[in-house]
Amino acid sequence: MSGATMSAATVIQLSYLIAAALFILGLKRMSSPVTAVSGVRWAGLGMLLATIVTIVFMGATPLDLGLVLGAALVGGGLAWVSGKRVAMTDMPQMIALYNGMGGGAAAAIAAVELYRGETGNATHLTIALIGGFIGSVSFSGSLIAFGKLQGLITKSVRFGGQKLVNLAILVATLAVGATIVAQSQAAAPAVTGFFVLALLLGIAMTLPIGGADMPVVISLYNALTGLAVGFEGFVLDNAAMIIAGTVVGAAGTLLTQLMAKAMNRSLGNVLFANFGETGAATGGLTGTQKPIEASDAGVMLAFSQKVIVVPGYGMAVAQAQHKVWELCQLLIDRGVQLRFAIHPVAGRMPGHMNVLLAEAGVPYELIADLDEVNAEFETADVALIIGANDVVNPDARNNRQSPIYGMPILNADKAKNVIVIKRGQGQGFSGIDNALFVLDQTRMLYGDAQSAANQLIHAVKAAG
Repeated sequence: MSGATMSAATVIQLSYLIAAALFILGLKRMSSPVTAVSGVRWAGLGMLLATIVTIVFMGATPLDLGLVLGAALVGGGLAWVSGKRVAMTDMPQMIALYNGMGGGAAAAIAAVELYRGETGNATHLTIALIGGFIGSVSFSGSLIAFGKLQGLITKSVRFGGQKLVNLAILVATLAVGATIVAQSQAAAPAVTGFFVLALLLGIAMTLPIGGADMPVVISLYNALTGLAVGFEGFVLDNAAMIIAGTVVGAAGTLLTQLMAKAMNRSLGNVLFANFGETGAATGGLTGTQKPIEASDAGVMLAFSQKVIVVPGYGMAVAQAQHKVWELCQLLIDRGVQLRFAIHPVAGRMPGHMNVLLAEAGVPYELIADLDEVNAEFETADVALIIGANDVVNPDARNNRQSPIYGMPILNADKAKNVIVIKRGQGQGFSGIDNALFVLDQTRMLYGDAQSAANQLIHAVKAAG
């Protein structure tokens, strides 16, 4: 090996090591809202470094180099434009879509290597197949998740024997993969059948899952995408892919476990229990929902000493975060002690409410998660619920017959007064009646969250 070649290899490996360090540093900084923006930039810098080094030293022909640069420019341009234009309410489906692209890219790498027949020994062949399988499932599953969140798929597809059908698809996929490994030769028809079955499995797994479980599903597919990238890194002997994929896979796995724990559900229950869009009310509720006028609710808030705000998906749909923060600033100026309470699965993606509140400029110190704030509800004069439903349902604590029994919730029902901003008297996304809405201390302020917040702002100002 010549000195020049050794020098190039050294530069490549050193650059990948620096890129990996930037990935890890970026991920670490993303763990706090205060440093999250800089964390994204550090990780992006690492990806840019790895990409530039790969292109410079790939030894490609001018045609290949043009194709690579052209694809990068087109993909980067589309991502830039869509990232600038996408509404915050559409961020969950954008994440699902982009995550699917990552899994699809890993699957495409595996497919190219398998069709070319350059995967080397049986170990490399197996690793390529595993990465291709995981990436394909993540790709097609993420597209279905995108369709559900975007409203393109409005119903979950369920039928008798569905689990057996999914199991049959899985067994068939593994059988084709085992055949490829046993023959030590990746025949084109077998490779095609393998990827078709893997893609079909991702679709079949995700179609029956209800929309209320989408935060966990998105997190799971994020973890799978990372694992797929890591496996294909071994196939290509690319250290940057191995490290980046492993880090993303590990982070996604931990997040998935935390999300499932926040719902008191196992991952298997999320994937196979067909819950999340049941449309089945818990029944047995006594009492009626009691409406309140915005003027009366505004007076109640204005003369409170402590208010805890619980945002939910209804706030996101109405894009009401700015009006809500304007209302809260008025209350703070009046000396009201105010906090935002965030449930881990509020919204349609991990951290959805945190993102919306950060966009509105809410100071980080006012935002608390479930464990931090739950004990404070008993001392709150008002719990203001804005578009949240299942995460404040006391049936999760009190009703053993409820499908969400045992799920940790925000203890809004323990506040002295509860004001719920809701568009109507319907159920939440999981189709379960909410016992909070009929409690004696609860009043319902019906209407769009942005319009209701605007009315409350005028009411607070008029309260003197």
